[in-house]
Amino acid sequence: MSQLPPQGRSVEEILTEIANWKSRDMDSEGGRLWSLVYYHSPEVLRLAQEVYARYISENALNPLAFPSLRRMENEVVSIVKELMHCPTEGGGTMTSGGTESIFLALKAARDFAQERKPHLSHPEIIAPLSAHPAFDKAAHYLGLKMIHTPLASDGSADVEAIEAAISERTILLVASAPSYPHGVMDPIPQIAELAQKRGLLFHVDACIGGLILPFLERLDIEVPSYDFRVAGVTSLSVDLHKYGYAPKGASVILYRHKALRRYQFFVYGRWPGGLYASSTFAGTRSAGAIASSWAILQYLGEKGLTDAARIAWETAKYIQSAVLKLPSLYIVGKPIATIFAIGAHPPVDIYKVGDALAQRKWFLDRQQRPASLHLTVTAGHARIAQSFINDLSEVVKIEESQAKRRGWYRKISRQALKTGLTILPERWVRSLARWISRTADVTQPPKRTAALYGMMSALPQKDSVEKLVEEFLDKALDN
Repeated sequence: MSQLPPQGRSVEEILTEIANWKSRDMDSEGGRLWSLVYYHSPEVLRLAQEVYARYISENALNPLAFPSLRRMENEVVSIVKELMHCPTEGGGTMTSGGTESIFLALKAARDFAQERKPHLSHPEIIAPLSAHPAFDKAAHYLGLKMIHTPLASDGSADVEAIEAAISERTILLVASAPSYPHGVMDPIPQIAELAQKRGLLFHVDACIGGLILPFLERLDIEVPSYDFRVAGVTSLSVDLHKYGYAPKGASVILYRHKALRRYQFFVYGRWPGGLYASSTFAGTRSAGAIASSWAILQYLGEKGLTDAARIAWETAKYIQSAVLKLPSLYIVGKPIATIFAIGAHPPVDIYKVGDALAQRKWFLDRQQRPASLHLTVTAGHARIAQSFINDLSEVVKIEESQAKRRGWYRKISRQALKTGLTILPERWVRSLARWISRTADVTQPPKRTAALYGMMSALPQKDSVEKLVEEFLDKALDN
């Protein structure tokens, strides 16, 4: 157990220890991460660091104490409003990230519904299966019920399934622009029309797409409708720390009407410490994230963000083209921007491909339904795209060979066990089974994620998987 040192340690000692720990992390600037980090360039990183440091002590809780922060936040929100074609009567706020933006959208929807239907019990949110788990998390905290609807064959939301799920308890419909797992755009105009017809609020999660889709449009790349130009969209979330290349965590939540934004506020007037008011979930708010978000938007401007979108788009298409040249692999669904997933045709195991790439220092998220590897392509990936393609081609070739061998082992194993069960003594059968299992590598402990995913997918109940993950998180936080 770590304890507070009796005496303060030197700056040099502390920085040395941190450097030692950090040397074991993935390199956030090297381009070998395909999620978590959105890297643009050394220049953008230095600007973000310098501006963030200048505001490291300020607190954006009180907009009157630091008028510079109020101005920067208002200007950031105004810029995002224009990009999303939010009406002049609309409004928004900055938040600490997409999860908080989504949380506030659900809180506003809940309180809006409660005011109009005070006797409404168990309010429901309807979202496609591909919607970000932040909706489930927010619903859990807010006492709302999530209704998940199936997806269409292309991975987008099924509008008919959404309509069938609507009940008198429904207060909000949800769609993604695009969805994180596969980069597929939901049919937002159709869902918006449904929301209007049924008198419901409609939130578009553009957290990952909000600061790249507008610039793809400027490049004359066809982008399905997704923002406030679609009548019926009542709220929308956009992350700045994704394709806006700002530091974590910075996001914007927008509403078509400022009257709806008021439902996300919290005000308490009976505290001895004075009047307490908060426009977002957080009390203390990072001034550094606000200031550096403003600075990077100013530094890149429309041209810089358009250029970054073009580079990310061309890099994503280049990688997708290379993937499709490998017969064992395919692109999941129909991604519309720079986010996509790679699946594998049997007998190739895409998780084992991911493990082999991880051994070569590439980090890709593993996904399920279907099994796939996720890539979020940014401008920073252009310089390493060919290196990734080379490694991917090599590990797929190796996995194809190993998959054939695993198939042979399984065939031999099944036949041997079948024969052994009928003619051999029981103790011989047990020994034979152990030998075959070892040979086929099916009883080895799950040292890599492919084995871990295989084990988890074999569990009979999804609750068993969730329980394992809860225990893992519990132990990770204590060690």
